[in-house]
Amino acid sequence: MNTSETKPKLITRDWLAIERTKLANERTFLAYFRTAIVFLGTGITILKIEIFNSMKPFGVILITVAPIILSIGIVRLIYVRRLIRKHYNA
Repeated sequence: MNTSETKPKLITRDWLAIERTKLANERTFLAYFRTAIVFLGTGITILKIEIFNSMKPFGVILITVAPIILSIGIVRLIYVRRLIRKHYNA
């Protein structure tokens, strides 16, 4: 069997669909990143502003959750990227 028969060439529509999928994956990661930054900034603000003294435990929780959210986003980005490459061989 010839290698050109086992791996058909992608037409433009299919190639564009793969690119859209890759870009969607990156946008999803950026949403995780934005969420982590907002959690971190809000947590730091709560800890620094004296008006929010009663909410300090909530600020600590936000600061703790931010890296977890970012880690989930990174793991998901890498997992989906590998899945796309494996599926489309691109």
